[in-house]
Amino acid sequence: MAPLSRRRFALAAAAVFAGGQPLRAQALPKDFDAYVTKAMQLFGVPGLAIGIVKDGKVVLAKGYGVRRLGDPTPVDAHTLFQIASNTKAYTAAALAMLADSGRLQWDDPVQHYIPEFQLWDPWVTREFTIRDALTHRSGLGLGAGDLLWFHSTYTSADMIKRFRYLKPVTSFRSQFAYDNVLYMVAGQVVVAVTGKPWGDFIRTRIFAPLGMREAWTSISEVPAGANIAAAHAKLDGVLQVVPYDTSDNIQAAGMLVENVTDATKWLLVQLDSGRYAEGGGRLWSAKRAREMWSAQTILPLGNPPPPLAGLRANFAAYGLGWGIRDYHGYKLLNHTGGLDGMTSQTMLIPEQRLGLVVFTNAEQPIFAALGYRILDAFLGVPPTDWAAAFKAVSGTGEASADSVLRHQDSTRARGTTPSLPLAGYAGRYTDSWYGDATIAPEGDHLVLRFSASPAFVGDLEHWHHDVFVAHWRRRNIPDAFVSFALNPDGSIEQFKMEARSPLADFSFDYQDLLFVPAPAH
Repeated sequence: MAPLSRRRFALAAAAVFAGGQPLRAQALPKDFDAYVTKAMQLFGVPGLAIGIVKDGKVVLAKGYGVRRLGDPTPVDAHTLFQIASNTKAYTAAALAMLADSGRLQWDDPVQHYIPEFQLWDPWVTREFTIRDALTHRSGLGLGAGDLLWFHSTYTSADMIKRFRYLKPVTSFRSQFAYDNVLYMVAGQVVVAVTGKPWGDFIRTRIFAPLGMREAWTSISEVPAGANIAAAHAKLDGVLQVVPYDTSDNIQAAGMLVENVTDATKWLLVQLDSGRYAEGGGRLWSAKRAREMWSAQTILPLGNPPPPLAGLRANFAAYGLGWGIRDYHGYKLLNHTGGLDGMTSQTMLIPEQRLGLVVFTNAEQPIFAALGYRILDAFLGVPPTDWAAAFKAVSGTGEASADSVLRHQDSTRARGTTPSLPLAGYAGRYTDSWYGDATIAPEGDHLVLRFSASPAFVGDLEHWHHDVFVAHWRRRNIPDAFVSFALNPDGSIEQFKMEARSPLADFSFDYQDLLFVPAPAH
């Protein structure tokens, strides 16, 4: 699931000046709908929906385009989308509510609630807290362990048992590295404390009080025939419908399904520090809101590519379920989300009581382009054509990836043959953290299967020497190099993997796998 989050909270007043005069907050420009339509055409996005709240009121909840490519049924304010990692703020809020009730504290060790939880280092295991589970500072690498949940048959309990085999890449709490699996652990803390499934807690303690009557805690719950957007991705350069991600074993990290009508209710309760209008109640205290919106892990500041120079931050951090940075002198809380064929964005500027969501049914950065366009309008800053800027950057990235693929092809040692007959590579293999995989002849080639992940069935094409390329039959899974090493006697010692394209999402953490022949039963 792609990074980032959302946040809101009252800030100290900060005036932003242009030409020596304070900027005044504006409404959406009259040509905004036309801009959205143009951006959708530019990025090739079939449909999207936008929700905006300002000063305690919903100012926009609207759909654009179509739910499914080739079908004229329009996206409307009630069309459902998977919101992916935007779910993380809900998990943080659930824990904040339990902290308010005295049932846990942020700095309680995770092992206090989940005794079987272990990481590579026993000391880190003992010290690892609920706060650590939410702040991407475990020492594990980017996306470490994601192949455990992606279309797998592993349960949350199964995955937790395997964490002890994931090797850290940095020292504990020293660097930011975005992860999903530890948010699943955070969700299991909710289960341990309440005795109820994570989804039940979200439905009864958040959705119900806020009147989010059309939201779901999993795509598997959505009834057939529902008003839901299809997922779309480019396969072999052609935009087409792809299957939904259905990984309920990682629910607390990214599986909520919402429309913008319900999402605006979530925006409003966030911007009011936990208070909500229906019934005049409160979900969490102002103290917990401040904690969730406070920097926990500092992010390094880089220089954006030239088209995005206006997005250069002066500070950036991750809070509890939210990304934090500055934008035109204001504190911006934000998060993005990405699953197969769907991307989304949440943005909050608490000082302006401004919040927005953009949900899309394609894998393009239009969600960011429209988000910043909306912020600019309400902050009264000179508008930037963010659609053109993000398109230029994504185009550069695609061209760079194409160059890498061409270089791979040009350096391929054509005419070489494998060291062994194909049957010599067949067998059962195991990786310490993932589990088993098999390689078997099928016709004139080999087929690789990940035993716990039915979607990972790959036809192996010989590349050169003892290197093959796995072409997964589910074509929206990125191809991977499979490189074998031999023992002196010619038997297989191991095989490693890595994504072929630099555009492969970080969740395809092939590089962390090391398969060795499994011992005979």
